Amino acid sequence: QVQLVESGGGLVQPGGSLRLSCAASGSIFSINAMTWYRQPPGKGREFVAAITSAGTTSSADSVKGRFAFSRNNANNTVYLQIHSLKPDDTAVYYCNANVYGLRGGSWGTWTYWGQGTQVTVSS
Repeated sequence: QVQLVESGGGLVQPGGSLRLSCAASGSIFSINAMTWYRQPPGKGREFVAAITSAGTTSSADSVKGRFAFSRNNANNTVYLQIHSLKPDDTAVYYCNANVYGLRGGSWGTWTYWGQGTQVTVSS
């Protein structure tokens, strides 16, 4: 099994920055991609940004030009920094990992979700 733990959320003033982290642990051989989603109040979950094991990144138009990825491969942690935060960025942010690892006694590619971290942008 694999566990994902997000952290770094909180209350930020408009124009500020936040760095979210997603740490993966457990029976991992490799992480193929990590993706961030968010769910604004009263709305559905939406794609934010993603990074592959090769370092290729993609993002939603809503955060394009305002985000940066970094990672620590030694402890399977990915960091997403978002700049110039707006009230529309208020949401619960979820980490999703596509992992090659061991689950139920079988090696394979599995998808896992973290528990979410709240980001509130308000003055």
